[in-house]
Amino acid sequence: MVVRGGGRGHPGYAPTMPTVASLRLLREGDLVAVTRPPGRPWVAILRAAWEVGAAVLPIDVRLSPRERKELIERGRPTVTVDERGVRRVRGVPIDPTIALVIATSGTAGTPRLAELSAGAVAAAVRASATVLGAAREDRWLSCLPLAHIGGLLVVCRHLILGAPLTFRRTITPSVVAALPSVRFMSVVPTQLTRLLEAGADLRGFRAILVGGSRVDPALERRARDAGVRAVPTYGMTETCGGVVYAGRPLPGVEVKAAPSGELLVRGPTLMRGYRLDAAATAAAFDAAWLRTGDAGEVGPDGTVHAWGRLGDVIVSGGEKIWPADVEAALADHPEVDAVAVSAAPDPEWGQRVVARVVPRRPAAPPSLESLREHAGASIARHKLPRELIVVDHLDRTALGKIRRR
Repeated sequence: MVVRGGGRGHPGYAPTMPTVASLRLLREGDLVAVTRPPGRPWVAILRAAWEVGAAVLPIDVRLSPRERKELIERGRPTVTVDERGVRRVRGVPIDPTIALVIATSGTAGTPRLAELSAGAVAAAVRASATVLGAAREDRWLSCLPLAHIGGLLVVCRHLILGAPLTFRRTITPSVVAALPSVRFMSVVPTQLTRLLEAGADLRGFRAILVGGSRVDPALERRARDAGVRAVPTYGMTETCGGVVYAGRPLPGVEVKAAPSGELLVRGPTLMRGYRLDAAATAAAFDAAWLRTGDAGEVGPDGTVHAWGRLGDVIVSGGEKIWPADVEAALADHPEVDAVAVSAAPDPEWGQRVVARVVPRRPAAPPSLESLREHAGASIARHKLPRELIVVDHLDRTALGKIRRR
């Protein structure tokens, strides 16, 4: 992969540990497992790896020691980079055309390791820049975990396009106010919601990509009313991040719905396969089309509508109910801080809708009746929850996706 920008003469470049000298041990075909917090050292690590034909496997620093160990054992890297430095270890080399190996979100089980080629990463970055109208001089803010594709792609934009880059581990109104030159960033819906609730002035951004989980229509309206260009994205690790922006596929990307209702994706950004898992790789593809595992449809005008994971659908009384639709109807209830919807067996209906709610005031949670009345104004009655479980938190992935199972 050819990288530009961010070299020694680039504004803000400052070599930090790991040193440039220590990265010289990287060789073509290496897989480099990196356990480092977000920050400038990632630029040097990625550049050094790509210049010699090595790939990078980010390890989330927020994982427990056991989880990190298991992920590294599954990936079998040949080099590790962590607080102890750069070390060569016994592992399995990788195809030199692979640039990144990223763990999937794991919402449906054990995370798999998607291999993304240099060509796929470059295609994703360039197609995104075309749609957003992002120029080389436009600064990006990196505020997502780099162990996930949405966060790492921001750094890739710096390396591939030469776009200026600023790192911040948290994003608050004061951070935004202190960075008037930033024009783009990627966030998850929770981050955008909190920024808007805190009164952050986001009008200086030319666009804010929102991904990782479904963006509620209410959040889109709220951002629009605040003068914010929030761009909902659809994609996954296997597609090298978001490949559908505001319902429209990126240039070169095709999306169709299979007869089963599953969304299929084809294009230059797709993963090569899952590392060291030929069976899972074969199951992920239907010829050249990637099986997303998501249900949805493509409208006559080409607009893509994603409804949710196929395995999450609730069938109650013969009707299909998508949890995200119910969650969106309940989310703006004045007594609801967070909500997750799933299924439970029901002797009469087959399955019933269950709402797990984190109340805004733990001492005064909402009643099932008030939730049903509120949601009934925007969704059909057969979709309304029949059971309420009050909880103090929801089980989520690192990017805020609900673990329904």
